[in-house]
Amino acid sequence: MNGGEVHDVIPFQDGDLADGGRPIHYLAMMLVGTVALATRDAGEFQLRDSEGGAKPAQGAGKSKIKPTKTEAAMKFFVTDKEKGPIKGIVVCLNSPENTEFCTEETDTDGYAEVLVPVGKKYDVTFLSLGGGDIATSVTVADEPKQSIKLTLRYKGAPPRTPFVLKGVNFDTGTAVLRFDSEKRLDLVVAFMKHRKSAAVEISGHTDDVGNAKKNKALSLKRAQACRDYLISKGIEGSRITAVGLGGERPTVPNTTDENRQLNRRIEVVELPAKS
Repeated sequence: MNGGEVHDVIPFQDGDLADGGRPIHYLAMMLVGTVALATRDAGEFQLRDSEGGAKPAQGAGKSKIKPTKTEAAMKFFVTDKEKGPIKGIVVCLNSPENTEFCTEETDTDGYAEVLVPVGKKYDVTFLSLGGGDIATSVTVADEPKQSIKLTLRYKGAPPRTPFVLKGVNFDTGTAVLRFDSEKRLDLVVAFMKHRKSAAVEISGHTDDVGNAKKNKALSLKRAQACRDYLISKGIEGSRITAVGLGGERPTVPNTTDENRQLNRRIEVVELPAKS
């Protein structure tokens, strides 16, 4: 394989990504070159050498990465069939060791890039609050100086559905976060550090037991406690809105203890981008 050579890939499947109330993203790999440089092998991409060269892949600015002996340059273009390039998308590749490599947000040309170790198979996902489902997988050969271009087709903006932060708990009757809540909130921190343009709303919810006014005040304090935690981890406060809804929006009827427990929750949702 020649140094700096750009590879394109062809699709093995199309598919919706969904998990309950999580945002739905749609990805389809599409052919962007005239020579097929991938083969199908048990539902994954197998990249191989090609003949000839191609112009370096880059977006609105110059590429900031260079392939090395041990790292391949993964170069993504995210496009919509009707709208063209999509800005503000983060693409992540997950290794068999559960190490995640994420691009910065795609630029105005829909372009983003990241270096990954060679000789591994990666699951490719869109970064989302709920943790993106696997869109496809790509195997990067154990070869030096690979520059691999993938074009991802983005079909429609996903619905901004509130995501329940299961595992975020508080001491009874207080807004004091329990220690085991941090791991779940750290997922939101990671999302917002990668998606630097994203803003979120955190909402607190209760069941119907007790005084409705006090419940609403407590739910707000709990949402604010989550907001304070994100700020303590370096997320700008201007990107986080906290609201308390008390028992106004139950997900299930408050008819059993199990249902009431489901209604006592913290939700987070990505807010629409400001125009």
